[in-house]
Order: sequence, then C-alpha cells, then structure tokens
Amino acid sequence: MADFAADALALVDTQGWSTFSALGISFGGMVAQELALMAGDRVDHLVLCCTSSGGAGAHSYPLHELYGLSAEERVAALVPLIDTRAADDADLRDLLSAFLSDGLAADVPTGLVRQLEARRHHDTFDRLGTIASTTLVAAGRFDGIAPLSNSEALAANIPDALLAVFDGGHGFMVQDPTAWPAMVAFLQDTEPPT
Repeated sequence: MADFAADALALVDTQGWSTFSALGISFGGMVAQELALMAGDRVDHLVLCCTSSGGAGAHSYPLHELYGLSAEERVAALVPLIDTRAADDADLRDLLSAFLSDGLAADVPTGLVRQLEARRHHDTFDRLGTIASTTLVAAGRFDGIAPLSNSEALAANIPDALLAVFDGGHGFMVQDPTAWPAMVAFLQDTEPPT
C-alpha cells in the first residue's frame, strides 16, 4: 500500500501541487491512508470511503480467501458482503449477482492476486493518530466487506475525523443519492456532511 501511495505522491509532485485533497474508496481508501501518512499536512482534505485500517481497527473482509473458488462460487459469496441486505432481498441479490457475473473473470489475474496480498497485510491503525488532514470517513450501513464498525474505528482514531453513514453497502456511493454531494461538499469545505 505504501508503494501505491508513493506512486500517487509522485504524480502529485509532477503536477507541482504543494497541497491537495484525496478521496479513496475501498482498496483506494487503504492507499489514501498511506498517502495521508506519507504526505502529512500536504493533504488538506481526506475522504475515506468503505475502507478499513487493518490491525486493531479491524481488516476488511479477507477477499483473498475467495479466489480459490469458482467464479460462480465467488459471486455467491460476494453478493451478501457487498450489501448485507441481499441475504433477505431477492431483487437486490439478483441485481448484484448479475452485476458481478458480468465483470468477474473465471481466471484470477496475477496482478489481482498481488493487490489482494497488499490489501491482506494493510495496517495503518497504530499510525492513524498522526494523520494531519481534515478527514471524513464515509461508510455504508450495510457493508459486509468494510463493516461500519471498521469505519467507526477509523473515525475514532484519526484526530477530529467526521463519520458519515449512508444508506447502502460497499457501493453506497451509487446506492444513496446523498453520498456524493456530501463528500463533494466536504472536499470543497462548503458545508459539513450530514
């Protein structure tokens, strides 16, 4: 994760930005944590969406364990993780199953395996207290991959972080129409999220 963050910071440096904002979703939220730790007060606003710190703040669901399964078995396992309501909601389950089936390859690419290994070992928990950014932790109430409790741990351990909980699962950004406006307002420092 630190390597991904170093790449992002190198890109920022090539643009000549002395300060910048960052938004990371899921795996990207793990990278964004490392970026904020690496860049210090250069990150003025940070939004961490449906992600986890690892360590004592808890890991996200161990997705690496699913890649020994067939594509069909992976879809069946992932659906109730993406949105826990899918266990009891047939329409949502069918929608998520169709979405995943369209994009889930039968063979697991080597690059994905390596990314999942980086994700598996991600742990920023003991360093969260040094994040200097104005931070919003955004979570989906029905997320089984990065459960709400993980976001609560992030918000509790990043100085002065705000926590915003939205109606949705791991994809709350497309499920709750208030999510993007709240995050954009936070990044623009125009009004606090609700």
